[in-house]
Formats: sequence, C-alpha cells, structure tokens
Amino acid sequence: MSKGILLTGIILLGVFTLGMVNIIQNYSSGNELDYYLLKDTTEAAMLDAVDYGFYQVSGGEIRMDKEKFVESFVRRFAENVNNDRNYDIRIYDINETPPKVSVKVGSSTSVVFAGESFQIKNQIDAILETKYEEDRRVQDIQDELE
Repeated sequence: MSKGILLTGIILLGVFTLGMVNIIQNYSSGNELDYYLLKDTTEAAMLDAVDYGFYQVSGGEIRMDKEKFVESFVRRFAENVNNDRNYDIRIYDINETPPKVSVKVGSSTSVVFAGESFQIKNQIDAILETKYEEDRRVQDIQDELE
C-alpha cells in the first residue's frame, strides 16, 4: 500500500513540476518577446509620426506628431501581441521637438498566485535623431529611398 501512495506522490510531484516550469517559461519568454516588440514598435511608430512638411519648411529640423505616434504605436502593438496575455500600455512622455518618447508596457498571463497576478514591465525611452548636418529636403529623402 505504501509503495502505491509513494508512486502516486511522485507522479503528482512530476505533474506539479512540469506545470511550474511551463508557467516560468511562459513569463520569461513572454518578457523577451514583449521587450523586442516594444522596441521595434516604438521605432516604427516614431518614424511614422515624423512631420515631413515641417521638416521641409524648417530647413531640416525633425518634429514628431504626438497623436500620430500614439495611433501608430497602439495599432502596431495590437497587431503583434498574443491574445492569451493582458497588456497595460502607459505612455509617460512625448516631446515633439526633439522627438522623444517614454513608454512602459506591462504584461501578465491569466495565472494568479494567491489571488494576485503580477506583471512583468518593460520600459523604453527613445530619441529620434538624424546623422545629417546639411539641410535636406523631402524630395532628396524620397530619391534616396528609391
């Protein structure tokens, strides 16, 4: 009888261990994917939000539109996330000139420990700058891209 109970205990311990490994792996790989998604989405949204008309009129000064950045960021982020995680997006600071943003994204799964779920948070501060010293026009940029 005791060998049967011991075998049942070992099986239950193995199932519990596999469950915990799965939960920990989900949080750690999710954190890494969330960081790279946040980084790439922020960079792409900042480039989408650059005001090319102002750039041409001002003689090369870069300015970013706040509303366009937020719209592009949320749209791009929503297109690339997992449906099994809950995300909390907080945009702390947006400067139009020079273009700078501070974004924090918290993510959590449906797993709850002792009635509390915890979030893994990633924060990024991004500044958009140019390497060009001379005045450039929008037509010059479009010619280079082609």
